[in-house]
Amino acid sequence: MRTCVGCRKRADRTDLIRIVAITDEAVHLLVPDLDGSATGRGAHLHPTIECFEQAMRRRAFGRALRIAAPVDADAVRAHLEARNPDKAPPNGKRSNSS
Repeated sequence: MRTCVGCRKRADRTDLIRIVAITDEAVHLLVPDLDGSATGRGAHLHPTIECFEQAMRRRAFGRALRIAAPVDADAVRAHLEARNPDKAPPNGKRSNSS
């Protein structure tokens, strides 16, 4: 069992995707670790845009991965939008729902 960094609900490891940080100069690139073989600390996330946006709003990736530098989560967003094309905002724009 793992906890989603977005919604904070517990789920089986197979229901979540693992996100790892790769250091690139001053920014940490967040990438999905689909086979779970990357070394180091990982954060788990439900494969939905909603959980991803909650995690970004709460800055949960930085805390879970223990990194203080800014994070670039474009690769994770692209993976989730490709996986859930019906829920992706048009033209890759974020929704401003309140």
